[in-house]
Amino acid sequence: MGLIGEVLLLPFAPVRGSAWVIGQVLSEAERIYYDPATVRAELARLEERLEAGEIDEEEFDRLEDELLDRLETGLRSSAATNDWTS
Repeated sequence: MGLIGEVLLLPFAPVRGSAWVIGQVLSEAERIYYDPATVRAELARLEERLEAGEIDEEEFDRLEDELLDRLETGLRSSAATNDWTS
């Protein structure tokens, strides 16, 4: 983009900057959400809740399935990232 284009788009700079920041925050949130270490820690806490009687077997199974799906997604995405960076 040339100088004229930059000058014409200058009023939109805060919007572009905000969009970039939102994208960065979203990427970091997804990285943490799907991080295998985070999911494994949540699985351990879930098992502790079951043993403490805070939740029943049915709720445990449902939440465990959700966490295992997240773990699988996280492992798949990290494997894909490693394939692209190798």
